[in-house]
Amino acid sequence: MAVSTQTQRLKLVLLPGMDGTGELFSEFVAALAGEFETATVRYPAEQCLSYAELEDFVRAACPISGPFLLLAESFSTPLAIQYAASNPGNLEGLVLCAGFATSPVRGWRRFLSSLLAPLVFRVPVPNLAAKLWLVGPDASPSLLAAVRSAVSSVQSRVLTARLRAVLGCDVRAELGRVAVPILYIQAKQDRLVSASCLDEQRRIKPQMSVAELEGPHLLLQREPRRAAEVVAVFAQHLA
Repeated sequence: MAVSTQTQRLKLVLLPGMDGTGELFSEFVAALAGEFETATVRYPAEQCLSYAELEDFVRAACPISGPFLLLAESFSTPLAIQYAASNPGNLEGLVLCAGFATSPVRGWRRFLSSLLAPLVFRVPVPNLAAKLWLVGPDASPSLLAAVRSAVSSVQSRVLTARLRAVLGCDVRAELGRVAVPILYIQAKQDRLVSASCLDEQRRIKPQMSVAELEGPHLLLQREPRRAAEVVAVFAQHLA
């Protein structure tokens, strides 16, 4: 991918999905081919922290000076919106992948999910569940193993707390205060975050750019090259 001088001087700060390890970004970062300086935020695997408390980790990773992009995946998208709403002077753009401003689980399903949350993470993620909800039916064994390893490295009570944070999140007001351009990357076969989540955000930010890519929820892991190209093009247009 050929990128502009403006793109090359940007730093890309990456916020991970619910596992919080950042380990699942490896192929996406490799696909960027060194075009961005990258920093991956990693959340504590043994501490139950709210979105407000996790914001300290984001702030510490973002440069004080020099332009940067903030890219968040799934669980971290409300956190990224929350931070971007403070409009740091050197933040150039915000990228949300499979993102949401309020819980992607609605109605009685949200209540039931909250009740069942402690049970969900008591056992390792079965391959069938991972394929159905996260990586797609044709995912490689290596990706399945990487996902299961990342999730199992985090204490179940921490994952439960993060799931409940997702179910209770509401950053619509904060989204309205974000001043920088926003790119939303939508996984067209996402079984966890539906198109209604994107519709909700576009009602607040109609000028939001949208890139639809074929793939499951963990799109950056299944389609790292295509996702990297989309991010590079978005960065070019910021120049």
